[in-house]
Amino acid sequence: MFMHDFSNAKILVVGDVMLDQYWSGSARRISPEAPVPVVKVNKDEVRAGGAANVAMNIAALGAQVTLIGTVGNDAFGDQLTQVVSDAGVRPVWVSSESGTICKLRVLSHHQQLIRMDFENAIPETTAQGIVEKVAAEVSNFDVLVISDYAKGTLQFVEQIIAKAKQAQVPVLVDPKGLDFARYHGATLIKPNQHEFEQIVGECVDTTDLIAKAEELIKTLGLDALLVTRSENGMALVETDNKPFLLKSKAQEVFDVTGAGDTVMAALATAFASGLGLKKAMQLANEAASIVVRKVGTSTVTKAELDEQLNVAMRYQGYVAMSAEEVKSLVELSQEKGERVVMTNGCFDILHSGHVRYLNEAAKQGNRLIVAVNSDDSVKRLKGESRPIVPLDSRMELLSALSCVDWVVPFDEDTPENLICFLKPDVLVKGGDYRPEDIAGSKCVWENGGEVAVLSFWEGYSTTKLVEKIQED
Repeated sequence: MFMHDFSNAKILVVGDVMLDQYWSGSARRISPEAPVPVVKVNKDEVRAGGAANVAMNIAALGAQVTLIGTVGNDAFGDQLTQVVSDAGVRPVWVSSESGTICKLRVLSHHQQLIRMDFENAIPETTAQGIVEKVAAEVSNFDVLVISDYAKGTLQFVEQIIAKAKQAQVPVLVDPKGLDFARYHGATLIKPNQHEFEQIVGECVDTTDLIAKAEELIKTLGLDALLVTRSENGMALVETDNKPFLLKSKAQEVFDVTGAGDTVMAALATAFASGLGLKKAMQLANEAASIVVRKVGTSTVTKAELDEQLNVAMRYQGYVAMSAEEVKSLVELSQEKGERVVMTNGCFDILHSGHVRYLNEAAKQGNRLIVAVNSDDSVKRLKGESRPIVPLDSRMELLSALSCVDWVVPFDEDTPENLICFLKPDVLVKGGDYRPEDIAGSKCVWENGGEVAVLSFWEGYSTTKLVEKIQED
């Protein structure tokens, strides 16, 4: 089952559309005419590029999408129309004498050898026709996506944004160029870090980036700004929420062509379906990690994203995550109808009593979160000689257990604040507690959840183990 149904989301995409052609073959000799490789072409493929690739990705995720762009009365335009229509995208074209933009790439062994561009300047009359098409269509959609490749289709982007705002339709922009003032009043813009720094100057660290993003949001009258940071992940800055950072999920990169389009498509699709920007950002991050493993302009399907999310949410390797990142995973799991269980402890020396208890806790639902006391917290609770095992090692050991999904630290004496923040469906504790005495129980009950007291395994105690070691 896919974690979210996108079929009712209706998205309008407007921007620079183009046809991407790929000629592939072997290159085993050098031309006698010039010092260049000779490629024996054995494969000829066409794909949708630019704003058309954004629309294709949206369609692949199962949403309803209409694409507004400009094409010529030529073979490239006919091919592009066929490609997007076959994918379930509804094309709305403004015909232009400038012709259809086409990029031809020649590849050998998955390596790009040369790219040839076929394009001409788009007339102002054609660009004005784009505004008119948007005005006629936009009120029928949940979200408007503006995909700017600086080819001329969006010469009057200010008018396009104004038309969407009049219709009370959110506007998400993938910007281009050195004049972001053109996007004033949009809901969100999504530059990569290089594009962002061209506007605001070099960012010396993440704190500096966030400060400059907050200033740019004010200047442009935006609700939010999402900076994609390549191997450093993504940074979401909003007017009404704390900044949210995500690490990159890409492990193996073949080709970044069109990756930004996939990010925008996933973000827009999730947002149009009713998810908040943080959840939408996480889905976009997962989608990006899939598409960069493909060659050329590609899409990410609903099935691929579902599989990626399941792998990410079941990953048992030790990855230190913040409470905010765990909360996003909890919400995604709950969106799928899964029950999230949470427990806590010091787990200073992991023993079989802990393992039995955690296995029993995991049976109360589909996912298990283990909250772990920080070193300072353990010291306050257990004395100056504790912990024996430092926090990172304790978290790593717990993460290695097949019954544990996510491990998160807390620094207070009790995990009450963390429990109230994560909002699990089931809160469990082992021993002879009364449910009402368990830290965080009130928050769980108020959220409609359950609180359970599990078995206390006689004969197992970390404190007694430490005392025995000291005696020996």
